[in-house]
Amino acid sequence: MAWGVSTLRICFLLGLTSSFLTVAHPLEDLRAGATANYTVICSEIASKIAFVSDVHYPATRLGTTTYEELTRRYAQSAGERPACAVEPKSPDDVGTILKIVGRSRTPFAVQSGGHSANIGFSSTKGVHISLRSFRSIEYSNGTRTVDFGTGLRWEDVYTTLDTYGVNVVGGRAAGVGVGGFTLGGGYSYQTNEYGLTLDSAMAFELVKPTGEVVQVDQKTEPDLFFALRGAQNNYGGIIAYADPTVFSEVAAVTSKMANEVKDPKAMFSTGVIFSNGSVNVGTVVFYNAPSPPPGIFDDILNIPSAQHTIQSQSYLSFFNGISTGVSAHVARTYFSTVPVPHDAHSTKFLKLVNDLAQSVGTELTSASKSFMSLRLNPEPFVSTMLDHSITSSAYPYTRSKVYCPMAIGIEWSDPSEDGFFKAAIERVTKALEDELVAEGHDDVITAPLYPNYVLGDTPLVRLYGSNLPRLRAIKRRVDPENVMGLAGGFKI
Repeated sequence: MAWGVSTLRICFLLGLTSSFLTVAHPLEDLRAGATANYTVICSEIASKIAFVSDVHYPATRLGTTTYEELTRRYAQSAGERPACAVEPKSPDDVGTILKIVGRSRTPFAVQSGGHSANIGFSSTKGVHISLRSFRSIEYSNGTRTVDFGTGLRWEDVYTTLDTYGVNVVGGRAAGVGVGGFTLGGGYSYQTNEYGLTLDSAMAFELVKPTGEVVQVDQKTEPDLFFALRGAQNNYGGIIAYADPTVFSEVAAVTSKMANEVKDPKAMFSTGVIFSNGSVNVGTVVFYNAPSPPPGIFDDILNIPSAQHTIQSQSYLSFFNGISTGVSAHVARTYFSTVPVPHDAHSTKFLKLVNDLAQSVGTELTSASKSFMSLRLNPEPFVSTMLDHSITSSAYPYTRSKVYCPMAIGIEWSDPSEDGFFKAAIERVTKALEDELVAEGHDDVITAPLYPNYVLGDTPLVRLYGSNLPRLRAIKRRVDPENVMGLAGGFKI
C-alpha cells in the first residue's frame, strides 16, 4: 500500500512498499499534469542524500549500467524510462527523497521486486526509487520472528531462513519482491508441523510521505497496520502431465481434493498453460511436514504423469523446484483474476479452464505471431484460511466467505498488440466469471479481487469495497499533501 515507503524492517511472525495503492484526491492525477524538470530534481536529490553516487542516469548521460539494473522489471510492458534511478541506503534517505518529490510535485515510483505487470504501478518517467539496498535479514530464535528488507526477493529470504530450519509465508515463484507481494494481500497464513499459526507481517518500518520514519504495528498504528496489510522438512513438488487424455481426470481429482481436503497443512494447485501450440497441465503438491497423512494425495499421485518431483525436502528445495523454467523477465504480459468461491471448484469449472486454454490459445496462435503463452491457475486454498488471521486487513474487505484468487496470465512480444492481448485476457476472465455465475455463484461479480493479480484499470471497489471509507480517512491523515498521488497505482 502506498501510505509511504516501507524500507528496512518487515517483521514476520514465523510461521515493502511496492503494491502501491496510491490514494489520490477525487479526479486528480498529479502524474499527468506534472511539468517539473525532472533532471533538476534528480540533481537536488543527489545533493541531499548521503551519497551522490546513489543517483543514476540513463546511459546516454553517464554511460552507467546501474541505471538499467535498478529499473529492470519482470515485464518490459510495465516499464517506463525515468529521468533518474535513486538507490537510497537508509530510511532517512527515503524521507529526504519523498520531501523533495512532494514539494516539487515530481512523479515518482518505488520498486521492490518490479513484478507488477501494470505500467506505472512501480515505474515512472520522473524519479525511480529502488529499494535494492534494503536487503538485511535478521532472525530471532527467541521470538521466532524475522526482520527483513523490502529490497529482497522471496528466494533470498527462503535461502537465508533455510539455514535456521524455519520459513515464512511468501511468494511461490522466483523473482517476486517481498514488498508488493506482502502488501497485496492481508491474510496469508501457514501452519507448521507443531501446529503453530504463522501469520503474515507483524510490523513495518514505514517512511511516511512527510519524510517521518515510523514503526507500524497493531499496537502503535492500528489503522496504518490495517491499511498496509493488503520450518523443518516439507513434503511436495510438482507433477507434470503431458497426455491430454488424463486432463479431465486431473480436473476431477483437483475438484475432489479442493472440496474434501480440510487439513490446513496441505496445499495443491493445478495450472494449465498453452504454449508452443499445445496445452500442458501441472499440479503443485505441498504438505507442511516431512510426510503427509496416508492417502491424502493418493488420487492425484495415481494419475499417470510425464514426471514429478514429489518428495520430502526443504521448503527452499521445493521452491527452487517449482520455479525451474519460470522466466525471470518476459517481453510483455498482463495478469487478471477471478474470485472463485471455495465451493466452486467443480469438475465442470476446472474442465472449462482446460478447454479455454486450448481454444483461446489456438485462436491467439493463429491470430498473432507475437503470442507466447496463456496461463490459467486456479488456487483452491483451504476453506478455513480466514479463521487464522490475527488482525483485520484492507483485503479482503469481506470475510463472510472464502474466495480463492485464480491467476490468469498472458504473454506476447509485440508492443503494437498490447490492446489486442488486453482484450484477450479480459475475454478469458469474463468467460470464467460467466461459468461461475451459470453454476449459481452470482456473488463472483462483486466479490473481492486479489490486488496482486488485477489489471491496472480495475475499479477500486472490487479490491477494497466496504473498507474504502476507512482507507480514505487514513489517507487524509497520513498523507495530507497527497505526495503518494505522484506515484502510480490505483487511485481513490
